[in-house]
Amino acid sequence: MRTNGTFSVVSMQPVPAQELSGKVATALSTGVATMEKHFAGAVEGRSETLFTSAYDIGRGVGTYVAMESFEGAVDGRSGTFNFAHSATTDGDNRRDEFFVLVPGSGTGELAGIAGTGGLTVEADGTHRIWLDYTLG
Repeated sequence: MRTNGTFSVVSMQPVPAQELSGKVATALSTGVATMEKHFAGAVEGRSETLFTSAYDIGRGVGTYVAMESFEGAVDGRSGTFNFAHSATTDGDNRRDEFFVLVPGSGTGELAGIAGTGGLTVEADGTHRIWLDYTLG
């Protein structure tokens, strides 16, 4: 089944730079942050996110990898599950995207959830999520 919703980032807390090793210098700064997101629509609830990136803010170039723990409802079924996603940007695009619902992570009415999905950010700043999922 395909379902979708919108989301907003309600908090983002970077890990202080001194807590990262920083012993390997590359052309892009690396970072780690925790985030909280709120979801609305057929995907409704909140998530806690561990967000990592290698990114140049000035050029808008880099890659991120995120692991999210979601609690809420999908198409009216409540529970929790994890999903992971990543993407790369050259400053004006989004490519090499990856999105997976973590097998075995579902609870409640979302036990057995599996599948893929994706994220987009529209020109007006609206953040969208879609899930292509099955329930086992």
